Amino acid sequence: MPEPITTSMPALQTIYDWVRYATSRFADPENTPPLVFGQGCDNAFDEAHALVLGLLNLPFDLGVSYFQAQLTRAECEKIATAIEARIDAKMPVPYLTNRTLFMGLPFYVDERVLIPRSPIAELIAGDFAPYIDAPEDLRHILDLCCGSGCIGIACASQFPQAIVTVADISAPALAVAEKNIAMHQLAHQVLPQLSDGFDALPKGQYDLIIANPPYVDSETMANLPDEFLHEPAFALGSGEDGLDLTRRILQTAADYLTPNGCLIVEVGASWPLLEAAYPDVVFQWHEFMQGGEGVFVMTADELMAYRPMFCQ
Repeated sequence: MPEPITTSMPALQTIYDWVRYATSRFADPENTPPLVFGQGCDNAFDEAHALVLGLLNLPFDLGVSYFQAQLTRAECEKIATAIEARIDAKMPVPYLTNRTLFMGLPFYVDERVLIPRSPIAELIAGDFAPYIDAPEDLRHILDLCCGSGCIGIACASQFPQAIVTVADISAPALAVAEKNIAMHQLAHQVLPQLSDGFDALPKGQYDLIIANPPYVDSETMANLPDEFLHEPAFALGSGEDGLDLTRRILQTAADYLTPNGCLIVEVGASWPLLEAAYPDVVFQWHEFMQGGEGVFVMTADELMAYRPMFCQ
Protein backbone atom coordinates (compact mmCIF):
# COMPACT_ATOMS: atom_id res chain seq x y z
CA MET A 1 0.00 0.00 0.00
CA PRO A 2 1.50 3.41 -0.99
CA GLU A 3 2.46 5.71 1.87
CA PRO A 4 -0.26 8.30 2.63
CA ILE A 5 0.41 11.41 0.60
CA THR A 6 0.29 13.63 3.72
CA THR A 7 3.34 11.92 5.18
CA SER A 8 5.26 11.48 1.93
CA MET A 9 4.72 15.10 0.82
CA PRO A 10 7.87 16.57 2.48
CA ALA A 11 10.05 14.25 0.40
CA LEU A 12 8.36 15.40 -2.83
CA GLN A 13 9.54 18.92 -3.52
CA THR A 14 10.65 19.30 -7.14
CA ILE A 15 9.15 18.72 -10.57
CA TYR A 16 11.49 15.75 -10.90
CA ASP A 17 10.27 14.31 -7.59
CA TRP A 18 6.64 14.47 -8.66
CA VAL A 19 7.19 13.04 -12.14
CA ARG A 20 9.11 10.16 -10.57
CA TYR A 21 6.47 9.61 -7.89
CA ALA A 22 3.55 9.74 -10.35
CA THR A 23 5.32 7.31 -12.68
CA SER A 24 5.80 4.85 -9.85
CA ARG A 25 2.18 5.16 -8.74
CA PHE A 26 0.80 4.78 -12.26
CA ALA A 27 2.94 1.68 -12.91
CA ASP A 28 2.26 0.10 -9.51
CA PRO A 29 1.21 -3.56 -10.04
CA GLU A 30 -1.07 -3.22 -7.01
CA ASN A 31 -3.37 -0.85 -8.90
CA THR A 32 -6.66 -2.73 -9.26
CA PRO A 33 -7.59 -2.68 -12.02
CA PRO A 34 -4.31 -1.55 -13.58
CA LEU A 35 -4.27 1.75 -15.41
CA VAL A 36 -4.96 1.64 -19.14
CA PHE A 37 -3.05 4.06 -21.34
CA GLY A 38 -3.75 5.22 -24.88
CA GLN A 39 -5.49 8.59 -24.52
CA GLY A 40 -2.58 10.74 -25.58
CA CYS A 41 0.19 8.71 -23.90
CA ASP A 42 0.99 5.01 -24.02
CA ASN A 43 3.02 4.54 -20.83
CA ALA A 44 3.21 5.56 -17.18
CA PHE A 45 6.20 7.89 -17.51
CA ASP A 46 4.75 9.97 -20.34
CA GLU A 47 1.44 10.26 -18.45
CA ALA A 48 3.25 11.38 -15.29
CA HIS A 49 5.22 13.94 -17.28
CA ALA A 50 2.04 15.25 -18.95
CA LEU A 51 0.16 15.39 -15.64
CA VAL A 52 2.77 17.28 -13.65
CA LEU A 53 3.75 19.77 -16.35
CA GLY A 54 0.13 20.19 -17.40
CA LEU A 55 -1.04 21.07 -13.90
CA LEU A 56 1.86 23.50 -13.48
CA ASN A 57 1.00 25.22 -16.79
CA LEU A 58 4.49 24.54 -18.06
CA PRO A 59 5.44 23.56 -21.63
CA PHE A 60 5.61 19.82 -22.25
CA ASP A 61 9.10 20.27 -23.73
CA LEU A 62 10.41 21.99 -20.59
CA GLY A 63 14.20 21.91 -20.34
CA VAL A 64 15.70 19.32 -18.01
CA SER A 65 17.37 21.98 -15.86
CA TYR A 66 13.96 23.22 -14.70
CA PHE A 67 13.04 19.84 -13.24
CA GLN A 68 14.91 20.71 -10.05
CA ALA A 69 12.60 23.69 -9.46
CA GLN A 70 10.83 23.41 -6.11
CA LEU A 71 7.05 23.56 -5.95
CA THR A 72 4.77 25.36 -3.55
CA ARG A 73 2.68 23.45 -1.05
CA ALA A 74 -0.45 24.30 -3.04
CA GLU A 75 1.11 22.97 -6.25
CA CYS A 76 2.13 19.74 -4.51
CA GLU A 77 -1.37 19.23 -3.13
CA LYS A 78 -2.91 19.86 -6.55
CA ILE A 79 -0.67 17.25 -8.18
CA ALA A 80 -1.24 14.76 -5.34
CA THR A 81 -5.02 15.06 -5.72
CA ALA A 82 -4.77 14.53 -9.48
CA ILE A 83 -2.60 11.43 -9.07
CA GLU A 84 -5.24 9.87 -6.83
CA ALA A 85 -7.99 10.78 -9.33
CA ARG A 86 -6.02 9.13 -12.14
CA ILE A 87 -5.62 5.94 -10.10
CA ASP A 88 -8.91 5.71 -8.19
CA ALA A 89 -11.38 7.23 -10.66
CA LYS A 90 -9.39 6.22 -13.76
CA MET A 91 -9.73 9.83 -14.94
CA PRO A 92 -7.64 10.42 -18.10
CA VAL A 93 -4.75 12.83 -17.64
CA PRO A 94 -5.90 15.32 -20.33
CA TYR A 95 -9.20 15.76 -18.47
CA LEU A 96 -7.30 16.40 -15.23
CA THR A 97 -5.07 19.04 -16.82
CA ASN A 98 -7.42 20.25 -19.60
CA ARG A 99 -4.35 20.18 -21.84
CA THR A 100 -3.10 17.93 -24.62
CA LEU A 101 -1.11 18.08 -27.84
CA PHE A 102 -2.10 17.20 -31.39
CA MET A 103 0.47 17.52 -34.17
CA GLY A 104 2.60 19.35 -31.63
CA LEU A 105 -0.08 22.01 -31.09
CA PRO A 106 -1.70 22.63 -27.67
CA PHE A 107 -5.42 22.06 -27.18
CA TYR A 108 -7.94 22.51 -24.39
CA VAL A 109 -10.02 19.39 -23.71
CA ASP A 110 -12.62 18.30 -21.19
CA GLU A 111 -15.26 15.58 -20.94
CA ARG A 112 -17.38 17.19 -23.67
CA VAL A 113 -14.97 15.91 -26.33
CA LEU A 114 -12.78 12.94 -27.15
CA ILE A 115 -9.13 13.23 -26.24
CA PRO A 116 -7.22 13.88 -29.50
CA ARG A 117 -5.18 10.88 -30.63
CA SER A 118 -5.93 10.45 -34.34
CA PRO A 119 -3.07 9.25 -36.57
CA ILE A 120 -4.41 11.72 -39.14
CA ALA A 121 -1.97 14.18 -37.54
CA GLU A 122 0.79 12.42 -39.47
CA LEU A 123 -1.08 12.96 -42.74
CA ILE A 124 -1.62 16.65 -42.03
CA ALA A 125 2.04 17.20 -41.16
CA GLY A 126 2.99 15.48 -44.41
CA ASP A 127 0.71 17.73 -46.52
CA PHE A 128 -1.55 14.72 -47.21
CA ALA A 129 1.04 13.18 -49.51
CA PRO A 130 0.62 11.36 -51.80
CA TYR A 131 -3.12 12.04 -52.05
CA ILE A 132 -3.12 15.82 -52.55
CA ASP A 133 -0.97 16.87 -55.50
CA ALA A 134 -0.93 20.60 -54.73
CA PRO A 135 -1.66 21.23 -51.03
CA GLU A 136 -0.98 24.92 -51.54
CA ASP A 137 -4.12 25.02 -53.70
CA LEU A 138 -6.45 23.77 -50.96
CA ARG A 139 -9.07 26.47 -50.46
CA HIS A 140 -11.85 24.86 -48.41
CA ILE A 141 -11.37 22.05 -45.90
CA LEU A 142 -14.03 20.39 -43.76
CA ASP A 143 -13.32 18.71 -40.41
CA LEU A 144 -16.46 16.61 -39.90
CA CYS A 145 -17.24 15.27 -36.41
CA CYS A 146 -14.67 17.77 -35.20
CA GLY A 147 -14.93 17.38 -31.41
CA SER A 148 -12.20 19.61 -29.97
CA GLY A 149 -11.45 20.96 -33.44
CA CYS A 150 -7.91 19.60 -33.33
CA ILE A 151 -7.86 18.22 -36.89
CA GLY A 152 -9.33 21.36 -38.42
CA ILE A 153 -7.11 23.70 -36.43
CA ALA A 154 -4.04 21.64 -37.32
CA CYS A 155 -5.07 21.91 -40.99
CA ALA A 156 -5.44 25.67 -40.65
CA SER A 157 -1.95 25.86 -39.18
CA GLN A 158 -0.50 23.72 -41.96
CA PHE A 159 -2.43 25.36 -44.82
CA PRO A 160 -2.81 29.08 -43.99
CA GLN A 161 -4.42 29.81 -47.36
CA ALA A 162 -7.38 27.51 -46.65
CA ILE A 163 -10.69 28.27 -44.97
CA VAL A 164 -11.50 25.41 -42.60
CA THR A 165 -14.98 24.49 -41.38
CA VAL A 166 -15.18 22.43 -38.19
CA ALA A 167 -18.57 20.74 -37.80
CA ASP A 168 -20.13 18.61 -35.08
CA ILE A 169 -23.60 17.47 -34.03
CA SER A 170 -22.81 18.31 -30.39
CA ALA A 171 -23.17 21.94 -29.29
CA PRO A 172 -21.08 21.28 -26.13
CA ALA A 173 -18.30 19.78 -28.26
CA LEU A 174 -18.45 22.70 -30.65
CA ALA A 175 -18.05 25.07 -27.69
CA VAL A 176 -14.74 23.36 -26.92
CA ALA A 177 -13.71 23.73 -30.57
CA GLU A 178 -14.56 27.43 -30.41
CA LYS A 179 -12.39 27.78 -27.30
CA ASN A 180 -9.49 26.21 -29.19
CA ILE A 181 -10.08 28.38 -32.25
CA ALA A 182 -9.85 31.45 -30.01
CA MET A 183 -6.76 30.11 -28.24
CA HIS A 184 -4.99 29.72 -31.59
CA GLN A 185 -6.32 33.09 -32.83
CA LEU A 186 -7.82 31.49 -35.93
CA ALA A 187 -11.34 32.92 -35.92
CA HIS A 188 -10.61 34.48 -39.32
CA GLN A 189 -9.78 31.08 -40.81
CA VAL A 190 -11.61 28.34 -38.87
CA LEU A 191 -15.40 28.43 -38.92
CA PRO A 192 -17.46 26.36 -36.43
CA GLN A 193 -20.74 24.88 -37.64
CA LEU A 194 -23.35 22.88 -35.73
CA SER A 195 -24.42 20.10 -38.10
CA ASP A 196 -25.77 16.56 -38.03
CA GLY A 197 -23.39 15.07 -40.55
CA PHE A 198 -23.57 17.16 -43.72
CA ASP A 199 -27.10 18.49 -43.08
CA ALA A 200 -26.17 22.13 -42.39
CA LEU A 201 -23.25 22.33 -44.82
CA PRO A 202 -23.08 23.69 -48.39
CA LYS A 203 -22.75 21.27 -51.28
CA GLY A 204 -19.89 21.23 -53.79
CA GLN A 205 -17.57 23.40 -51.71
CA TYR A 206 -14.83 21.33 -50.09
CA ASP A 207 -11.52 20.38 -51.67
CA LEU A 208 -10.86 18.07 -48.75
CA ILE A 209 -13.18 16.47 -46.19
CA ILE A 210 -11.62 14.81 -43.16
CA ALA A 211 -13.93 12.79 -40.94
CA ASN A 212 -13.16 11.09 -37.65
CA PRO A 213 -16.65 9.75 -36.88
CA PRO A 214 -17.57 7.41 -34.03
CA TYR A 215 -16.63 3.91 -35.15
CA VAL A 216 -16.45 1.60 -32.11
CA ASP A 217 -18.71 -1.46 -32.39
CA SER A 218 -21.26 -2.27 -29.69
CA GLU A 219 -19.38 -5.27 -28.28
CA THR A 220 -16.24 -3.19 -27.77
CA MET A 221 -18.29 -0.34 -26.32
CA ALA A 222 -19.71 -2.72 -23.71
CA ASN A 223 -16.21 -3.70 -22.61
CA LEU A 224 -14.33 -0.40 -22.67
CA PRO A 225 -11.74 0.19 -19.93
CA ASP A 226 -12.84 2.63 -17.23
CA GLU A 227 -10.65 5.40 -18.64
CA PHE A 228 -12.61 5.49 -21.88
CA LEU A 229 -15.96 5.66 -20.06
CA HIS A 230 -15.12 9.26 -19.18
CA GLU A 231 -15.23 10.17 -22.88
CA PRO A 232 -18.59 11.01 -24.53
CA ALA A 233 -20.14 7.73 -25.65
CA PHE A 234 -21.83 9.31 -28.69
CA ALA A 235 -18.38 10.19 -30.04
CA LEU A 236 -17.11 6.62 -29.72
CA GLY A 237 -19.84 4.24 -30.90
CA SER A 238 -22.20 4.29 -33.87
CA GLY A 239 -24.49 1.28 -34.14
CA GLU A 240 -23.93 -2.45 -33.89
CA ASP A 241 -20.78 -2.53 -36.02
CA GLY A 242 -19.78 1.05 -35.23
CA LEU A 243 -20.19 2.17 -38.83
CA ASP A 244 -23.65 3.80 -38.98
CA LEU A 245 -22.31 7.33 -39.42
CA THR A 246 -19.51 6.19 -41.73
CA ARG A 247 -22.18 4.73 -44.04
CA ARG A 248 -23.98 8.08 -44.16
CA ILE A 249 -20.72 9.84 -44.97
CA LEU A 250 -19.92 7.44 -47.81
CA GLN A 251 -23.40 7.81 -49.28
CA THR A 252 -23.37 11.60 -49.50
CA ALA A 253 -19.79 12.94 -49.26
CA ALA A 254 -19.42 13.25 -53.04
CA ASP A 255 -22.15 15.91 -53.07
CA TYR A 256 -20.07 18.15 -50.81
CA LEU A 257 -16.70 17.79 -52.52
CA THR A 258 -15.36 19.81 -55.42
CA PRO A 259 -14.88 17.77 -58.64
CA ASN A 260 -11.27 16.97 -57.77
CA GLY A 261 -11.93 16.73 -54.04
CA CYS A 262 -10.87 14.02 -51.65
CA LEU A 263 -12.38 12.32 -48.58
CA ILE A 264 -10.28 10.99 -45.70
CA VAL A 265 -12.04 8.93 -43.01
CA GLU A 266 -10.78 7.22 -39.88
CA VAL A 267 -12.50 4.00 -38.79
CA GLY A 268 -9.68 2.62 -36.65
CA ALA A 269 -9.87 -1.04 -35.71
CA SER A 270 -13.27 -1.31 -37.43
CA TRP A 271 -11.64 -1.33 -40.87
CA PRO A 272 -12.20 -5.10 -41.42
CA LEU A 273 -15.91 -4.58 -40.70
CA LEU A 274 -16.04 -1.80 -43.29
CA GLU A 275 -14.40 -3.98 -45.92
CA ALA A 276 -16.80 -6.80 -45.08
CA ALA A 277 -19.77 -4.44 -45.42
CA TYR A 278 -18.66 -3.38 -48.92
CA PRO A 279 -16.74 -6.34 -50.41
CA ASP A 280 -16.77 -4.88 -53.93
CA VAL A 281 -15.33 -1.51 -52.89
CA VAL A 282 -11.57 -1.00 -53.08
CA PHE A 283 -10.58 1.03 -50.02
CA GLN A 284 -7.18 2.71 -50.09
CA TRP A 285 -5.77 2.38 -46.57
CA HIS A 286 -2.97 4.71 -45.57
CA GLU A 287 0.13 3.10 -44.06
CA PHE A 288 1.35 5.20 -41.14
CA MET A 289 5.00 5.52 -40.17
CA GLN A 290 4.29 6.55 -36.57
CA GLY A 291 1.58 4.04 -35.69
CA GLY A 292 -2.13 3.93 -36.35
CA GLU A 293 -4.52 2.14 -38.68
CA GLY A 294 -7.91 2.30 -40.29
CA VAL A 295 -7.73 5.55 -42.29
CA PHE A 296 -8.90 5.38 -45.89
CA VAL A 297 -8.76 7.88 -48.73
CA MET A 298 -11.33 8.16 -51.53
CA THR A 299 -11.68 10.68 -54.34
CA ALA A 300 -14.90 12.37 -55.39
CA ASP A 301 -14.92 10.29 -58.58
CA GLU A 302 -14.53 7.05 -56.61
CA LEU A 303 -17.31 8.04 -54.23
CA MET A 304 -19.62 8.65 -57.18
CA ALA A 305 -18.66 5.37 -58.83
CA TYR A 306 -19.29 3.39 -55.64
CA ARG A 307 -22.42 5.27 -54.62
CA PRO A 308 -24.83 2.53 -55.77
CA MET A 309 -23.05 0.10 -53.44
CA PHE A 310 -23.01 2.58 -50.56
CA CYS A 311 -26.72 3.27 -50.97
CA GLN A 312 -27.91 -0.35 -51.11
